Amino acid sequence: MQYTDIGIDLGTASILVYIRGRGVVLKEPSVVAFDRDTDKIMAIGEDARLMLGRTPGNIIAVRPLRQGVISDYRVTEQMMKYFIQKAMGRKAFRKPRIAVCVPSGVTQVERKAVEDATLQAGAREVSIIEEPIAAAIGAGIDISKPCGNMIVDIGGGTSDIAVISLGGTVVSASIKIAGDDF
Repeated sequence: MQYTDIGIDLGTASILVYIRGRGVVLKEPSVVAFDRDTDKIMAIGEDARLMLGRTPGNIIAVRPLRQGVISDYRVTEQMMKYFIQKAMGRKAFRKPRIAVCVPSGVTQVERKAVEDATLQAGAREVSIIEEPIAAAIGAGIDISKPCGNMIVDIGGGTSDIAVISLGGTVVSASIKIAGDDF
C-alpha cells in the first residue's frame, strides 16, 4: 500500500501543504472562526480570515498559533485536520505520513504539542523539521555538504537564522519578531 507523504508549514500567518508528486496544493491563512456560545467551528482558512473584525459578538475569528507555536491546541488540531482532508481530497481515507516545520527555538513541550496535534489530525506518522532545514531543502541547497549555508527564514510570527552544514544545524537563533510585526 502506498502512503501519501505530506509536508506542512504550520505558520502563524498561513499554512502551506505540500504533497509529494503534486507540489504545494494549499496555501491559506491560519485562521479559525467559531461560535463562542456553542463552541462550533464556523469557518477555517480564507473563509475565516474574511470574518476577522466582521463577526457578531458570539462568533470569534482567531489565529491558533502565536509566534510560531501553538497557543490553542484544540483549534490548531481541528484546523490541521481540515487542511489535511482538503489537500488530500478523495485519498483522505488513508492516513498520510506528515512532516511539519517548527521554528528552531521551540521547546520540547512545544515540539511535542505539534506532533500530538498532527497525529490527532489524522497522520499515520509525524516528523518534526526545523524551519531553516526545510527552507534550505526547499531552496535546493544540498545540506549534506561540508560547507556552511546561512539560512534566514522570516515568517509571520518568528524569524529563524541558522547555519547548516553536513545535514544538520551548526548554530541557530529564533526571534519573535517577524512579518506580522510590520
